[in-house]
Amino acid sequence: PQVSLTRTPPHWVGSDRRLLLSSDRTLVAKELSGEDVADVHGLLSHYHQYVVQCHGSTLLPRFLGMYRVSVDSEETYLLVMRNTFSHRLPVHRKYDLKGSLVSREASDKEKGKELPTLKDVDFLNRSEKVYVGQEDQRDFMEKLKRDVEFLVQLKIMDYSLLLGIHEVGREEPEEEELEEEEGGGDEGGPPGGYGTSPEGIGAFLNSHRPLGPGEFDPYVDVYALRGSEAAPRREVYFMGLIDVLTQYDARKKAAHAAKTVKLWGGGVGGVGPFGGVLG
Repeated sequence: PQVSLTRTPPHWVGSDRRLLLSSDRTLVAKELSGEDVADVHGLLSHYHQYVVQCHGSTLLPRFLGMYRVSVDSEETYLLVMRNTFSHRLPVHRKYDLKGSLVSREASDKEKGKELPTLKDVDFLNRSEKVYVGQEDQRDFMEKLKRDVEFLVQLKIMDYSLLLGIHEVGREEPEEEELEEEEGGGDEGGPPGGYGTSPEGIGAFLNSHRPLGPGEFDPYVDVYALRGSEAAPRREVYFMGLIDVLTQYDARKKAAHAAKTVKLWGGGVGGVGPFGGVLG
């Protein structure tokens, strides 16, 4: 089915892992190392039990399956999960946040990209704010606190809060032209449609009413939060926890000790888990 095809060629990320985006933009496939695969097997039962207990009300990644692909006797492992960002609302700014200021500024090379992944120091330097209503803020903070406590119990480290910001009303002429080109070749499909497969998320998306600017379906864009009416501009936020597979072991302790020396030597402290994100 079309929902299984990648929209773009593979692109590399900082940790030399490949990420693939499905054609309907709802799924992400991440290449895993052998160590990652072992971690997934070790965490899966606890992870599944936690997600069931909180009735899916979590910021943790929505893992859907892990696959082993063999090509010419070489094996590759792929972990498929829901996309943190929207399938239809483009992200205009994004941040990888850890709640620390130590080595947490994007490089000049990264900042030169069309859509750079910025970090905690950049977030503060730009006086970035996330404007959401009181009820959404309360629900978000409850999820975040509960999820972080769960990760601490499992001795998970190096996780981040991924934040994507969509500016409602910002013109995307290139995106619209691309969608028209893609939609034009599908008989019976709407312009900018998400595939004609009778199964999968693409069919679900095509079966529902069109959405206006800044609108989203919370059952599809599960990490989305609508900006508050009091915000200086209309925005939609996408926030979820990522990189939750690294457990704290003897090797990590040595690396952490080195970081701690650097932290106190430079006189720079943390700001708490993702502190100061919500406005």
